[in-house]
Amino acid sequence: MRVTQSMLSNNLLRNLNQSYAEMDKYFNQLNTGKKFNRPSDDPVAAMKGIGFRTELHQVEQYQRNTNEVHNWLDNSDSALDQVNSGLQRIRYLAVQASNGTYGESELKSIAAEVEQIKADLIETANMKVNDKYIFNGTNTNIPPVNVDAEPIVVEFDDSQVIIKVASNSELAANVDGNKVFMNGEESLFDTIDQFIAKLNGEIDEDMDESIADMDIFIDNVINSRADLGAKMNRLELIENRLAKQEIVATSTLSKNEDINYAETITNLITQESIHRAALSSGARIMQPTLLDFLR
Repeated sequence: MRVTQSMLSNNLLRNLNQSYAEMDKYFNQLNTGKKFNRPSDDPVAAMKGIGFRTELHQVEQYQRNTNEVHNWLDNSDSALDQVNSGLQRIRYLAVQASNGTYGESELKSIAAEVEQIKADLIETANMKVNDKYIFNGTNTNIPPVNVDAEPIVVEFDDSQVIIKVASNSELAANVDGNKVFMNGEESLFDTIDQFIAKLNGEIDEDMDESIADMDIFIDNVINSRADLGAKMNRLELIENRLAKQEIVATSTLSKNEDINYAETITNLITQESIHRAALSSGARIMQPTLLDFLR
């Protein structure tokens, strides 16, 4: 086959274009830090990258969910601590009132203090976080204790606020208000009202019964906080697992898409040398024209 000058020129131009394309690829890789910029550059790696990125997004969403659960649990624990403090104070006052040495005025002073503690306990039962009532189950827009009614209406929803914290894990973020503020059909606030009535002389009953009643509600708070602590421990384990999954997913995604800078720079320098060699050899291959002799 006869090799013409045009064939040599076309081959040289095609090879130079390929060389330019290779250098452009390495330049883009250095500029972006990625092995490929379009799925067509590496379809297999691009498909894997979609899967890795989806997994990473899921982990990040679960981490946001765990933060929401933390918000519920931490605020619930703080509220239960406040309830416990109030109940302990009422119990202490009940013990004082039961010794038989206090006069009518002193008992009325105790009753006034108990009234204030009751008001604080009602506020705690109606505690809102992010504009949600945390002790009323999924009815987060309704206060469980209606103080506008006479007498006050106490109705806690026992449904659970379930939040997904992992692919196969869910946690109830709320504390059931019935287990804290109710003793059967009688609410904590009804029990406190009976104690106040005894202090004011409206009911002639033994003060020791009020001490026993407070002990029941204190046990309720202790049991609820124990259950809350178990949830916190499980949530911590889930958070640790999610953190490890995030590291693995990020590392795998990086290995799939991110370049090795040292390797890419070496490839670019090598390609530049090859390109210069191609230009040098092409200059020798190209035949001189009449213009070269007219200079």
